[in-house]
Amino acid sequence: MENDEGMSLVEHLTELRKRLIWVVLVLVLGMVVGLIFAQPLIVYLKSVPPANTIFWNVFSPWDAIKMYMNFAFVMGLVIALPFTMYQLWAFLKPGLRVEEQKASLMFVPFALVLFLIGLAFGYFVVFKMAFLFTSAVTKNLQLQETYGITQYFSFMFNIIIPLSLLFELPIVVMFLTKLRLLNPMRLRKMRRYAYLLLVVVATMITPPDATSAIIVAVPMIVLYEFSVFLSGIVYRKQLLQDQQWEKERG
Repeated sequence: MENDEGMSLVEHLTELRKRLIWVVLVLVLGMVVGLIFAQPLIVYLKSVPPANTIFWNVFSPWDAIKMYMNFAFVMGLVIALPFTMYQLWAFLKPGLRVEEQKASLMFVPFALVLFLIGLAFGYFVVFKMAFLFTSAVTKNLQLQETYGITQYFSFMFNIIIPLSLLFELPIVVMFLTKLRLLNPMRLRKMRRYAYLLLVVVATMITPPDATSAIIVAVPMIVLYEFSVFLSGIVYRKQLLQDQQWEKERG
Protein backbone atom coordinates (compact mmCIF):
# COMPACT_ATOMS: atom_id res chain seq x y z
CA MET A 1 0.00 0.00 0.00
CA GLU A 2 2.77 2.46 0.88
CA ASN A 3 4.53 1.51 -2.35
CA ASP A 4 1.40 2.28 -4.37
CA GLU A 5 1.02 5.63 -2.67
CA GLY A 6 4.71 6.36 -3.22
CA MET A 7 4.47 5.47 -6.93
CA SER A 8 1.32 7.50 -7.29
CA LEU A 9 3.04 10.52 -5.75
CA VAL A 10 6.04 10.05 -8.08
CA GLU A 11 3.74 9.86 -11.09
CA HIS A 12 1.92 12.95 -9.84
CA LEU A 13 5.18 14.92 -9.60
CA THR A 14 6.33 13.60 -12.98
CA GLU A 15 3.13 14.89 -14.58
CA LEU A 16 3.59 18.27 -12.89
CA ARG A 17 7.17 18.46 -14.18
CA LYS A 18 6.05 17.68 -17.74
CA ARG A 19 3.37 20.35 -17.61
CA LEU A 20 5.86 22.93 -16.27
CA ILE A 21 8.24 22.07 -19.11
CA TRP A 22 5.44 22.68 -21.63
CA VAL A 23 4.64 26.01 -19.98
CA VAL A 24 8.28 27.10 -20.23
CA LEU A 25 8.40 26.02 -23.89
CA VAL A 26 5.27 28.02 -24.72
CA LEU A 27 6.72 31.03 -22.85
CA VAL A 28 9.90 30.78 -24.93
CA LEU A 29 7.83 30.47 -28.12
CA GLY A 30 5.82 33.51 -27.07
CA MET A 31 9.06 35.42 -26.49
CA VAL A 32 10.18 34.54 -30.03
CA VAL A 33 6.90 35.99 -31.33
CA GLY A 34 7.51 39.00 -29.07
CA LEU A 35 10.94 39.55 -30.59
CA ILE A 36 9.33 39.70 -34.04
CA PHE A 37 6.78 42.32 -32.99
CA ALA A 38 9.00 44.22 -30.52
CA GLN A 39 10.32 46.81 -32.98
CA PRO A 40 6.96 48.02 -34.40
CA LEU A 41 5.49 48.04 -30.89
CA ILE A 42 8.38 50.11 -29.49
CA VAL A 43 8.18 52.50 -32.45
CA TYR A 44 4.43 52.91 -31.89
CA LEU A 45 4.77 53.55 -28.14
CA LYS A 46 7.49 56.13 -28.85
CA SER A 47 5.13 57.96 -31.23
CA VAL A 48 2.24 58.48 -28.78
CA PRO A 49 2.01 60.64 -25.63
CA PRO A 50 3.79 60.93 -23.32
CA ALA A 51 6.74 59.29 -25.12
CA ASN A 52 6.52 61.50 -28.23
CA THR A 53 7.74 64.52 -26.23
CA ILE A 54 10.95 62.79 -25.09
CA PHE A 55 14.43 62.99 -26.59
CA TRP A 56 15.57 59.37 -26.46
CA ASN A 57 18.98 58.13 -25.37
CA VAL A 58 20.78 54.91 -24.55
CA PHE A 59 23.35 54.81 -21.76
CA SER A 60 24.68 51.33 -22.41
CA PRO A 61 25.36 49.20 -25.52
CA TRP A 62 22.94 46.66 -24.01
CA ASP A 63 19.97 49.07 -23.66
CA ALA A 64 18.43 48.32 -27.06
CA ILE A 65 18.78 44.57 -26.52
CA LYS A 66 17.20 44.88 -23.05
CA MET A 67 14.21 46.60 -24.66
CA TYR A 68 13.75 43.79 -27.16
CA MET A 69 13.95 41.21 -24.35
CA ASN A 70 11.54 43.12 -22.09
CA PHE A 71 8.91 43.39 -24.80
CA ALA A 72 9.50 39.77 -25.81
CA PHE A 73 8.94 38.67 -22.20
CA VAL A 74 5.68 40.60 -21.88
CA MET A 75 4.43 39.17 -25.18
CA GLY A 76 5.49 35.70 -24.04
CA LEU A 77 3.60 36.23 -20.78
CA VAL A 78 0.40 37.18 -22.63
CA ILE A 79 0.66 34.11 -24.89
CA ALA A 80 1.67 31.70 -22.12
CA LEU A 81 -0.95 32.81 -19.57
CA PRO A 82 -4.00 30.98 -21.00
CA PHE A 83 -1.87 27.90 -21.74
CA THR A 84 -0.56 27.95 -18.16
CA MET A 85 -4.09 28.22 -16.79
CA TYR A 86 -5.15 25.28 -18.96
CA GLN A 87 -2.22 23.16 -17.76
CA LEU A 88 -3.10 23.99 -14.15
CA TRP A 89 -6.71 22.98 -14.82
CA ALA A 90 -5.62 19.74 -16.53
CA PHE A 91 -3.32 18.90 -13.61
CA LEU A 92 -6.11 19.38 -11.06
CA LYS A 93 -8.86 17.91 -13.27
CA PRO A 94 -8.74 14.34 -11.84
CA GLY A 95 -9.59 15.69 -8.37
CA LEU A 96 -12.65 17.62 -9.61
CA ARG A 97 -16.17 16.46 -10.25
CA VAL A 98 -17.48 16.52 -13.83
CA GLU A 99 -19.50 19.72 -13.22
CA GLU A 100 -16.50 21.37 -11.58
CA GLN A 101 -14.26 20.37 -14.49
CA LYS A 102 -16.54 22.06 -17.02
CA ALA A 103 -17.09 25.18 -14.91
CA SER A 104 -13.42 25.68 -14.01
CA LEU A 105 -12.33 25.31 -17.67
CA MET A 106 -14.20 28.55 -18.38
CA PHE A 107 -11.63 30.38 -16.23
CA VAL A 108 -8.95 30.00 -18.93
CA PRO A 109 -10.19 32.59 -21.51
CA PHE A 110 -11.35 34.97 -18.76
CA ALA A 111 -7.84 34.94 -17.25
CA LEU A 112 -6.44 36.32 -20.53
CA VAL A 113 -9.22 38.92 -20.82
CA LEU A 114 -8.62 40.20 -17.28
CA PHE A 115 -4.85 40.31 -17.85
CA LEU A 116 -5.33 42.43 -21.00
CA ILE A 117 -7.75 44.73 -19.17
CA GLY A 118 -5.13 45.12 -16.42
CA LEU A 119 -2.48 45.97 -19.02
CA ALA A 120 -4.75 48.60 -20.58
CA PHE A 121 -5.67 50.13 -17.21
CA GLY A 122 -2.04 50.14 -16.11
CA TYR A 123 -0.79 51.80 -19.31
CA PHE A 124 -3.56 54.27 -20.16
CA VAL A 125 -4.41 55.35 -16.62
CA VAL A 126 -1.80 54.60 -13.96
CA PHE A 127 1.42 54.82 -15.99
CA LYS A 128 0.45 58.01 -17.81
CA MET A 129 -0.71 59.59 -14.56
CA ALA A 130 2.56 58.64 -12.83
CA PHE A 131 4.70 59.88 -15.73
CA LEU A 132 2.89 63.22 -15.99
CA PHE A 133 3.37 63.71 -12.25
CA THR A 134 7.11 63.00 -12.37
CA SER A 135 7.47 65.13 -15.49
CA ALA A 136 5.74 68.06 -13.75
CA VAL A 137 8.11 67.77 -10.78
CA THR A 138 11.09 67.74 -13.17
CA LYS A 139 9.89 70.91 -14.92
CA ASN A 140 9.26 72.65 -11.58
CA LEU A 141 12.92 72.03 -10.75
CA GLN A 142 13.84 73.48 -14.18
CA LEU A 143 15.58 70.29 -15.26
CA GLN A 144 15.97 69.00 -18.80
CA GLU A 145 14.04 65.77 -19.45
CA THR A 146 16.54 63.46 -21.13
CA TYR A 147 15.56 59.85 -20.58
CA GLY A 148 17.22 56.58 -21.40
CA ILE A 149 14.94 54.18 -23.22
CA THR A 150 15.61 51.46 -20.62
CA GLN A 151 14.67 53.73 -17.72
CA TYR A 152 11.44 54.85 -19.41
CA PHE A 153 10.15 51.40 -20.31
CA SER A 154 11.34 49.82 -17.05
CA PHE A 155 9.31 52.48 -15.22
CA MET A 156 6.33 51.55 -17.40
CA PHE A 157 6.66 47.77 -16.95
CA ASN A 158 7.14 48.11 -13.18
CA ILE A 159 3.68 49.67 -13.05
CA ILE A 160 1.63 47.77 -15.62
CA ILE A 161 2.83 44.19 -14.97
CA PRO A 162 1.95 44.11 -11.22
CA LEU A 163 -1.43 45.71 -12.00
CA SER A 164 -2.12 43.17 -14.75
CA LEU A 165 -1.42 40.34 -12.32
CA LEU A 166 -3.67 41.94 -9.68
CA PHE A 167 -6.50 41.96 -12.22
CA GLU A 168 -6.32 38.15 -12.13
CA LEU A 169 -7.70 38.26 -8.56
CA PRO A 170 -11.32 37.31 -9.46
CA ILE A 171 -10.15 34.29 -11.46
CA VAL A 172 -7.78 33.15 -8.72
CA VAL A 173 -10.47 33.51 -6.05
CA MET A 174 -13.04 31.59 -8.11
CA PHE A 175 -10.54 28.85 -8.84
CA LEU A 176 -9.55 28.48 -5.18
CA THR A 177 -13.22 28.47 -4.21
CA LYS A 178 -13.79 25.67 -6.72
CA LEU A 179 -10.99 23.74 -4.99
CA ARG A 180 -12.68 24.49 -1.63
CA LEU A 181 -9.60 26.32 -0.36
CA LEU A 182 -11.51 29.62 -0.09
CA ASN A 183 -15.08 30.62 0.59
CA PRO A 184 -16.96 33.97 0.74
CA MET A 185 -17.11 33.94 4.55
CA ARG A 186 -13.34 33.71 4.82
CA LEU A 187 -12.90 36.47 2.23
CA ARG A 188 -15.26 38.75 4.16
CA LYS A 189 -13.29 38.15 7.35
CA MET A 190 -10.10 39.08 5.48
CA ARG A 191 -11.70 42.20 3.95
CA ARG A 192 -10.07 44.84 6.21
CA TYR A 193 -6.60 43.33 5.74
CA ALA A 194 -7.15 42.99 1.99
CA TYR A 195 -8.22 46.64 1.75
CA LEU A 196 -5.13 47.73 3.66
CA LEU A 197 -2.86 45.66 1.42
CA LEU A 198 -4.48 47.00 -1.77
CA VAL A 199 -4.16 50.61 -0.58
CA VAL A 200 -0.48 50.03 0.24
CA VAL A 201 0.10 48.55 -3.23
CA ALA A 202 -1.77 51.46 -4.87
CA THR A 203 0.36 53.95 -2.92
CA MET A 204 3.58 52.21 -3.94
CA ILE A 205 2.90 52.22 -7.70
CA THR A 206 1.41 55.72 -8.00
CA PRO A 207 2.74 59.26 -7.49
CA PRO A 208 2.87 60.37 -3.83
CA ASP A 209 -0.49 62.13 -3.73
CA ALA A 210 -3.85 61.04 -2.37
CA THR A 211 -5.80 61.49 -5.62
CA SER A 212 -3.59 59.13 -7.62
CA ALA A 213 -3.67 56.49 -4.89
CA ILE A 214 -7.47 56.68 -4.71
CA ILE A 215 -7.83 56.40 -8.51
CA VAL A 216 -5.88 53.13 -8.41
CA ALA A 217 -7.07 51.77 -5.05
CA VAL A 218 -10.81 52.08 -5.79
CA PRO A 219 -10.81 49.77 -8.87
CA MET A 220 -8.65 47.28 -6.95
CA ILE A 221 -11.09 47.27 -4.01
CA VAL A 222 -13.98 46.86 -6.48
CA LEU A 223 -12.10 43.88 -7.95
CA TYR A 224 -11.82 42.37 -4.48
CA GLU A 225 -15.53 42.80 -3.80
CA PHE A 226 -16.31 41.37 -7.23
CA SER A 227 -14.13 38.40 -6.30
CA VAL A 228 -16.11 37.92 -3.06
CA PHE A 229 -19.34 38.06 -5.08
CA LEU A 230 -18.09 35.45 -7.57
CA SER A 231 -16.83 33.27 -4.72
CA GLY A 232 -20.34 33.40 -3.21
CA ILE A 233 -21.90 32.20 -6.49
CA VAL A 234 -19.45 29.30 -6.76
CA TYR A 235 -19.88 28.41 -3.08
CA ARG A 236 -23.68 28.35 -3.27
CA LYS A 237 -23.53 26.06 -6.30
CA GLN A 238 -21.17 23.78 -4.40
CA LEU A 239 -23.60 23.56 -1.47
CA LEU A 240 -26.46 22.66 -3.84
CA GLN A 241 -24.31 20.05 -5.57
CA ASP A 242 -23.32 18.57 -2.20
CA GLN A 243 -26.97 18.37 -1.13
CA GLN A 244 -27.90 16.72 -4.42
CA TRP A 245 -25.02 14.26 -4.07
CA GLU A 246 -26.09 13.36 -0.52
CA LYS A 247 -29.66 12.72 -1.69
CA GLU A 248 -28.44 10.47 -4.50
CA ARG A 249 -26.23 8.55 -2.09
CA GLY A 250 -29.13 8.13 0.28
